[in-house]
Amino acid sequence: MIKILLVDDHAVVRSGLKMLLNTNPEMEVIGEASEGNEGIKKALKLKPNVVVMDLSMPHGKDGLSATKELKKLLPEINILILTMHDDEEYLFRAIEGGASGCILKSAPHSELMSAIDSVAKGNAYLHPAAQKRLMEEYLAGAKQDSNDMYHLLSDREQEVLTLVAKGYSNKEIAEQLVISVKTVETHKGKVMEKLQFKTRPELVEYAVKKGLLGYGI
Repeated sequence: MIKILLVDDHAVVRSGLKMLLNTNPEMEVIGEASEGNEGIKKALKLKPNVVVMDLSMPHGKDGLSATKELKKLLPEINILILTMHDDEEYLFRAIEGGASGCILKSAPHSELMSAIDSVAKGNAYLHPAAQKRLMEEYLAGAKQDSNDMYHLLSDREQEVLTLVAKGYSNKEIAEQLVISVKTVETHKGKVMEKLQFKTRPELVEYAVKKGLLGYGI
């Protein structure tokens, strides 16, 4: 039996969802809440398997904030975000905040039940449009990573790159690595060539973005 807590600021929506979900012999709505704070209290008390959380609740704590807090208090809980708007920014912020999935309020009843069943089993669920965007972002990131030539640098060239970015002179780098200044210049030239940079500021910016200096931008 999947025990469900409904968190939505519209009583009519909660009532409709409760009637629908209770028709499924494997599901039971064990509680309701009208905003995030109440939802957190009910979840702590009732220990549901799945919380169906409305994303936009203007009165009290919103779904995004409630999701983050609830996951900290009950890490094992599964939260399915229910939203009227296909808003990419809030969708991915909710997933980052710990939600197990997201479904549109306009989705067919069968899809809602499938989504609840999926997250109850510990799986992730995203509605088709969100899946498409997530894949597009993944492919875009993969393409960007494939264009990064850092993996072509030797261990020594990587060391030189980091030290150059930290502001060390060729002489200081040579002393630190116990090599000649000429060798440092050679490594530096190869780094510039492989990464296709022409100036030191470009190297510094690249090193910062790669996190080679201990921080990023």
